[in-house]
Amino acid sequence: MDTIGKEHAQRKLAAHGVAVGLSEGLMGNSEVGHLNIGAGRIVWQDIVRIDVSIRKREFDKDKTILQSFERAKSGNGRLHFLGSMTRLTLSRDTAPRSAAGYCQDLLDFMAKEKYGALATVVGRYYAMDRDKRWERVKVAVDGLVGGVGEVNTDAVAAIKQSYEKDVTDEFMKPVIVNGDKGRIKDDDTLFFFNYRSDRMREISAVFGLPHKPMEVTIPTNLHITTMSRYNSEYPFAVAFPPQAMTNVLAQWLAAKSKKQAHIAETEKYAHVTFFFNGGVEAQFTDEERHMIASPKVATYDLQPQMAVQAVADKVAEVVKADTHDFVMCNFAPPDMVGHTGKFAAAVQAITATDAAQMLNAETGAPHTAHTCNHLPFIMAIPPRSKDKYGFVQDKEGAEDEAGALCDVAPTVLDLMGLEKPEEMTGRSLLLRK
Repeated sequence: MDTIGKEHAQRKLAAHGVAVGLSEGLMGNSEVGHLNIGAGRIVWQDIVRIDVSIRKREFDKDKTILQSFERAKSGNGRLHFLGSMTRLTLSRDTAPRSAAGYCQDLLDFMAKEKYGALATVVGRYYAMDRDKRWERVKVAVDGLVGGVGEVNTDAVAAIKQSYEKDVTDEFMKPVIVNGDKGRIKDDDTLFFFNYRSDRMREISAVFGLPHKPMEVTIPTNLHITTMSRYNSEYPFAVAFPPQAMTNVLAQWLAAKSKKQAHIAETEKYAHVTFFFNGGVEAQFTDEERHMIASPKVATYDLQPQMAVQAVADKVAEVVKADTHDFVMCNFAPPDMVGHTGKFAAAVQAITATDAAQMLNAETGAPHTAHTCNHLPFIMAIPPRSKDKYGFVQDKEGAEDEAGALCDVAPTVLDLMGLEKPEEMTGRSLLLRK
């Protein structure tokens, strides 16, 4: 990346906080990034909309949420909340051994309110898979429904015991805290409260869709509500439905009769399609999609190259064919292997990428979380065109906002000689010399 940046035009882009529609100072992530890049505007994220509704005291008046609660009250009185409680066992943007503290906070809160009980604790690896590793999801579901797992009425102690076995938060198998009483049963009401959709699709589908991709027992007559829309084809009630996204980059290119290809391996396929296209499943006219299977390994540090060569080969094939106006791809290893915290594997995964912050400077431990770093935006152009194009750089005190991910799509359109749609509020950063 350093070499490419030195040989071609580059600049930095903001990818966190209000620049990408998040709360001030909040780190970005893959979902947020792809939405903003493809939309060409700041996409105000669900978490911001949810936070605003809470501050304005509108959250507890939301009709969909109230309907979920009323259904439980008028039925069997059983309401289950499922999701990552303050990243309880997510292990992405928090330290990989922080669940015990968050769990204690939750227990203290419930004791103070004299309401609710903790039923099950299970790691993201099982409950929030997104790679169609249904055998993992089954582990979580069997715990939630059948009570299959470690029985321990002291959740915090169980989590700490897992640390002693060197099992971090995301890899925790189900801990059954509240016995049979806490299992999901016929006629229960389920509320999935994660606002990010990519890691909740599979488990919510298993509970709510008729087709089950694995052998599993699911209670009947469940009522499901999700905090945000996990999939446009899911029939679940949604508390915060998505904003209308018109004329995103892929849609605008289709309207201009431009042929495009979106390429990624399984782990990032949703990002180059669903998220990049504005949070919709729609495949636009002349939009090709190529999904390369991610390797079936327990964790990607075991195969840090993942399917990057196959993705690169497909990109090369498409580019060489010279039949597409726009090619978009995602190389998964730097992100996916970086999150494992396995330094040696991460070095292999990002051999050609600047690995400046792989360790926490204060603790020396692997840095597994997202960050608030700015991102490099590089325009690799033929030598004959280097004197023609460059990037507009940010100037201190200038009226324009600092460059951000929402400026990528307008810049691409400008480079292609296309005007941007009025819905795109990002600006072109292309400099014609």
